[in-house]
Amino acid sequence: MDTFKNNNLAKNKKLMNSFEEKRSLLLEMISFSIVDGKLHQRELDFIWIVAKELGFTRAEYSDLFHQELPHLPIKSEFQRIQQFYRLALIMHCDGILHEKESVAIRQIAIDMGLNPGATKRVLQMMQESPNAMIDAKALLGMFQEQHN
Repeated sequence: MDTFKNNNLAKNKKLMNSFEEKRSLLLEMISFSIVDGKLHQRELDFIWIVAKELGFTRAEYSDLFHQELPHLPIKSEFQRIQQFYRLALIMHCDGILHEKESVAIRQIAIDMGLNPGATKRVLQMMQESPNAMIDAKALLGMFQEQHN
């Protein structure tokens, strides 16, 4: 879990504009974390790390589990890539890859407007990594290839 704490792409709060955007991102993470039918402690811990970095108190974080998922579009491509990566980290943090998670994250990426080829490469690279982490430059590079 300590490796997740040091990953700037997983927790960069400088690009978050409003409380509602931050709340929406966390609610999406919570929703995705239960796609496999279970909410693992490592997933809770990871989401709490991100919530703290976004300025949420423990009470605000706990309250998120009783709220509905809003549909706020993520504005910039970088923020969409960042959120996709957070979700992918949640998918890997319990150490069990479920087919439901794999299908859901691919659909989320499509809904975000991310390149399916790049998302497939990122997920493959994460699966091959011993700690599911990807270098930020490599991650962004995979998505930027589509612009050339």
